[in-house]
Amino acid sequence: MMRVTITGGRGFLGRNLAERLRERDDCKLSLLGRGDNPQFVNDSLLHADLIFHLAGTSRAHDPHDFERDNSQLTAELCALLKEHGRSPKIVFSSSIRVALNTDYGQSKLRAEDELQRFADQTGANVRIYRLNNLFGKGARPNHNSVVATFCHNAARELPLDVHDPDRVLHLSVVDDAMDSFLDELGAAPDARNAKAQIPVYPIRLANLAEKIIELHRLTATLTMPDFSDPFTRALYSTYLSYVPLPNLLQPLTTHQNARGILFELFKEQHFGQILILRIPPGATRGNHSHHSKTERFIVLEGDGLIQLRSQISEIQSFRVRGDSPETIDIPPGVAHSISNVGAGGLVALVWSSSIFDPTNPDTVPIAIEAAAAVPAECRSHV
Repeated sequence: MMRVTITGGRGFLGRNLAERLRERDDCKLSLLGRGDNPQFVNDSLLHADLIFHLAGTSRAHDPHDFERDNSQLTAELCALLKEHGRSPKIVFSSSIRVALNTDYGQSKLRAEDELQRFADQTGANVRIYRLNNLFGKGARPNHNSVVATFCHNAARELPLDVHDPDRVLHLSVVDDAMDSFLDELGAAPDARNAKAQIPVYPIRLANLAEKIIELHRLTATLTMPDFSDPFTRALYSTYLSYVPLPNLLQPLTTHQNARGILFELFKEQHFGQILILRIPPGATRGNHSHHSKTERFIVLEGDGLIQLRSQISEIQSFRVRGDSPETIDIPPGVAHSISNVGAGGLVALVWSSSIFDPTNPDTVPIAIEAAAAVPAECRSHV
């Protein structure tokens, strides 16, 4: 059982790391924060096998607070460990701003120097992460994360203030940092004292604001962003985490007639869209073909009959049931229908390779039985 202590355990980084560590059964976890009992703090540090030193200040009205909470706090931690002959592994959350001549950046650089001296004197394994601007769930809006502020405001349709639109931010995802931190539990000793990095995504402030506003707009239209881009995927998850919980429930627009109910579930430009069909007993939907789009059907509930008919083949019929799920793909040019042949309702999920465009529906009405009666030489005109 590894004894792990997190300083700054109630901050943005600390909370995210603690959530991940609580999932493990090989760690005994201690969280330290401001105002904790000094004896508890000392005991937690002195008995730790691994210390994630995440405590510090990134924003302060008094420049002396940076010195006190960053470099001085780190010096005191090292002195305590040396006094008691302890040399646990230490993972430190530093900042890329150590390269800047600011009170914050220089205080973090001095903290790095304190840890380097501790490693040189004791042989301890020290890992320094010069983190970029982190974003993700749990960051406080209007504090130290512009992403959190923008997501919070967009979700409430408040304005996004962009004071310096051309400023380039270098963003990293908190979950990427957590993955790297967790790797430290089993990292080899020869990784000692390296300055570790995690993926970085540069973006102009104006583009960031535009992207978050677009995510807010897409959510209202059931359209998903391009999840092939890891930055967009992380930003979308972050945006959703700032949506007020009552607003996460979104009514769907349904299209209803005697053949049942159809509603769109979600859409994505590169993926297409997912629809749900509810068909009453005895009713049939479809009886059409498509020029370009492909579809995939799966019956989730009830008893169905799917019929296919190409221009050069006989009708193919498939009995499908919700209690024995199967998928069937519909190629372009193949007329198709789905009927409810059971006593109860039928529910089917349909994937379409393109989002429905009412100005170019790519849907040709054609009854399955009528298609079978068309002479072969005329079928290409149906």
